[in-house]
Amino acid sequence: MPRTLHVLWALALCACHPARLPAAPTALRPPAVQPATVQEAGQPAAMLSALQEELVQRYGEAQRARIARGLKQVASLWRPADGDLAAFVREHFVATEEDRSALLQRLEGAMEQIDGHMTEIARELRRPMDTDVGRLLPVDSLLAAFDPSAHLTEDLFRGKIAFVALLNFPLTTLAERLQQGRSYSRQQWAEVRLTGRFARRVPAEVQQRIAEVMAANGLYIAEYNIWMHHLLTEQGERLWPKGVRLISHWNLRDDLKAAYAEPNGLRKQRIIARIMDRIVTQTIPQVVINNPRVDWEPFSNAVRPAPPAEIEEGAPPSGVDLGQAQREPDTRYARLLANFHAQRAADPYSPSMPTLIARSFELGREMPEERVVELLSQVCASPLAKQVAALIQKRLGRPLEPHDLWYGGFQVRGRWSEQELDAITRKRYPSAAAFQKDLPRILMRLGFSRERARFLAERIVVDPARGAGHAMEARRRGDFPRLRTRIGRQGMDYKGYNIALHELGHNVEQVFSLYGVDHTLLQGVPNTAFTEAIAFVFQGRDLEVLGLARPEAAAEPMRVLNDFWMTWEIAGVGLVDIAVWHWMYDHPDATPEALRQEVVRIARQVWNRYYAPVLGTPDATLLAIYSHMIQETLYLPDYPLGHLIAFQIEEHLRKKGGPLGPEIERMTTLGAVLPDLWMEHATGAPVSAAPLLRATEAALAALADK
Repeated sequence: MPRTLHVLWALALCACHPARLPAAPTALRPPAVQPATVQEAGQPAAMLSALQEELVQRYGEAQRARIARGLKQVASLWRPADGDLAAFVREHFVATEEDRSALLQRLEGAMEQIDGHMTEIARELRRPMDTDVGRLLPVDSLLAAFDPSAHLTEDLFRGKIAFVALLNFPLTTLAERLQQGRSYSRQQWAEVRLTGRFARRVPAEVQQRIAEVMAANGLYIAEYNIWMHHLLTEQGERLWPKGVRLISHWNLRDDLKAAYAEPNGLRKQRIIARIMDRIVTQTIPQVVINNPRVDWEPFSNAVRPAPPAEIEEGAPPSGVDLGQAQREPDTRYARLLANFHAQRAADPYSPSMPTLIARSFELGREMPEERVVELLSQVCASPLAKQVAALIQKRLGRPLEPHDLWYGGFQVRGRWSEQELDAITRKRYPSAAAFQKDLPRILMRLGFSRERARFLAERIVVDPARGAGHAMEARRRGDFPRLRTRIGRQGMDYKGYNIALHELGHNVEQVFSLYGVDHTLLQGVPNTAFTEAIAFVFQGRDLEVLGLARPEAAAEPMRVLNDFWMTWEIAGVGLVDIAVWHWMYDHPDATPEALRQEVVRIARQVWNRYYAPVLGTPDATLLAIYSHMIQETLYLPDYPLGHLIAFQIEEHLRKKGGPLGPEIERMTTLGAVLPDLWMEHATGAPVSAAPLLRATEAALAALADK
C-alpha cells in the first residue's frame, strides 16, 4: 500500500452515459446529501466584463476565450483580503505560447520542490510511527499528526501563485477530460494537473484536522496485533508457536491463506475467521489486543491470564486489569466516524464535488462511481464464481466455509508450508539492510537489466515497518521512495517478504514515474489502483524471485483462477466500503454503535447477495474486516480495480514476450493521465473486467479437459 501517495491524495481531495447496477439493493447506494456551500466573495460582473474587454484589446481577439476562462477561474476563488483583482490580472496574464511554456516550466519546478520537501518533512515526522526504530514516545503521535503542508494551499493562494496558474491555464472538469483528453498534448496534461491542485480552497485548519485523524487511525491500526500463541482451541490447545504476532487484517488473512498447506490448517482458519468476526462486530475483548500476557479462546470469548511459562520472553507488562474482559468499546467505528467528520468538514469548499465520495471517484480516480460499481458488480455476480468454487471444494474434499473466501490453493506457494518459506526468507533477510543489499539481484530476477536494476536499487530505501508495511513515495528528483515491511526478531518471515515484493512494485513505479516522466506535474499513475496493479505484478513473482518456482504453461489456468478468486473476494469488500460511506453521509449524526450495526448489516447484505450462494453460509461479516476502511478513506475499491488492471498488464506482458523490466518502465513513465488513456497506451485496451472473465472461463474449460 503506498502510504504517502494516499495520504496526500486524501488531502488533495479536500482541497479539491452512467451505467446502472441491475437489481442492486437500494441500501448500497443511498442518495448523497448536499451540504451547504461556502458563500464566495463575488466579483462585480461589470468590473469583470470591462477587465475582459481591456485584455482582449491589449492581446487580441484570439485570446478572448482564454481571457474569459482565466478570469472566471480566478474570480470564483478570489476573496476581498486578496486585494485588487484587476491589478493582479493586468500584471500576470501571459498571452504568447512562449511565455505560457516558460511559466508552466517555472511553476512545475517550484511545485516539485515544494511537494518534495513537504513530503520529506512529513516522512521524517512520521518515522517513529511508521518504522520499527524503538519504543514509541507520547510525543510521536503528536509529531505524526502534525501536517507541515496544512497551510500550503492557502499560502499559495494568499501569495497569488495559485491565481497565476488559474489565470493562465485551464481548470477542467472530469467530463471535459473524458471527452477531450485523448487529444491533449503532454504539455496540456501538465497544465491540467497544475490547475487541478487549485480547484478548491480549503482552510488550513480543515487540512490539519484531516492529517491528525489519519495519523491517529494509522496508529490504532498499526498497534492492532493478535498474539497467536495465546489463542486457545475449545480443548485448550495452542496451535501457533511462541512469538507469532499478527496484525489485523493483513497478517491474519495471510496466515489463514498459508494454512491451506498445513495439517492443522482448517482448525487455524476457523479460529482466524472467528477473530475477524469479533473484530468487525466489536465483541473482541479489549484486553487481548496486542497483549501477550493473556490467553483467549475466541469461540467462547473466555479470557484468562497466561501461565508464566507461556509468556514470550521480554513481553511488556499488559498494564490492563482483566476485570470482566470487556469488549472493545466500538473504537473501530469511532475512528471511522472521526475520519468521516474530518473529511466532511472540507465538503463546503468543493461545491461541484460536495462529498468525499464524489471527490474520491471524480478527482482521485477520474472514474465515475457508477462505472466502478458496475465493474465490481460484474465480478461479484459472475456465474463463474460457482464454477470455481466447485473446483475448490473438490480440491479440498469438504464443503466450503466463509473463510474459503481467501482460498490460496491455486497459488504455486501451496507446495511449501509457511514454516519452510519462513525459514528461507529469515535466513536470507535477517534485517532490512540485507533486503536492501539484495535489491539489485531481486530486480534482475524480475526482468530488469543490470544497469536498470542498479539505477532502481540506488533510489529505493528499505526500512523495517511498525505496521504491516507500505511504500512511501518521493515527490522530487533527488529524494528516494521508502520500502517498509515488517521484520521480526528472527528476520523477515514469508509474510513480510511477500509484502516487501508488493511494496517494491510501488517503489519501482514511484521511481520511474518521477525520474522518467517528461513533466513532473504528471508524476505518478492515473490513480491508486494503477500503482496497486504494478505492485500485484511484482508480488505474484515472489517465489520465482526466491528461486522456488518458474512459470510453466501447465500452471497458467491455476494462475488465472487465482486472479479471479482474489478479485471476486476483494470486489465485494470494495462495494461494502462504498456503501458504508454513503450511509455515513446519509446519517451524519450517527453514533459509533449505530455505525457498527450498519457496517455489520451492509457486510452481511453484500455477503448474502453474492457470496453465501457460492460459499454456503449466510450472514458472514468477513467483508468488513479490512483495516483500510479505518485507516484510509474509500481506498478499498482500488484493490479490485488494481487486480483487473494487473490482469490486463499480465496478459499484455505474456503476449509481448521478453523481459518484464522494459515494459514496466515504459508503462510507468506514461504519467498521471486518464485511466483508460493510460491503459490503452500500456496494453491496447481500456480498463475492463472482460479479459479476466474470458480467461477464467477458458481456464475452467482447460482443466475440465484434463
